[in-house]
Amino acid sequence: MELKGEQILALPREQVWAALNDPAVLKQCVPGCDTFEPEGDNAYKVVMTASVGPVKARFNGALTLSDIEPPVSYKLAFTGSGGAAGFGKGSAQVALAEVDAGTSLTYSVQAQVGGKLAQVGARLIDGVAKKMADEFFTRFSKVVAAPAESDAHASNPDGTASEASADAPADAAAKPSRWWSRS
Repeated sequence: MELKGEQILALPREQVWAALNDPAVLKQCVPGCDTFEPEGDNAYKVVMTASVGPVKARFNGALTLSDIEPPVSYKLAFTGSGGAAGFGKGSAQVALAEVDAGTSLTYSVQAQVGGKLAQVGARLIDGVAKKMADEFFTRFSKVVAAPAESDAHASNPDGTASEASADAPADAAAKPSRWWSRS
């Protein structure tokens, strides 16, 4: 299977690079990810749950980064075993480039699956892989942009309320919750 794509993120390249190298950010963004922990230099332990058609399994795997050129690109290699469900292994090339709209993130993934996973069919696997990639980038865009947005809504240096506070209803604290009241 081969999967290629490009995402334009309205963020500086250095911010995107830092997020792509932050295990906490990646754990939030990888669909079904339970564990994303450093395990040596440029190596990570990954545990995730994935479903491909009728096959659902918990995968234990490893991810290793190489050919690292900050803040431009890196290669990664991954392997994962889902027990009786099968295995997955592959590699990816990730590259960042500055563009007028922010940062262009391009990726190219080559992967192989075996066991029960291979029996469900290439078309189904390709569809699930594309869906997972789309979900990853949707989450990634939100998570990486979140610090900038929360900074914009923080209180002002003079102590006055920010936009976020101004949007809240003025009497929200005064209204009792209905779940505890008796009719």
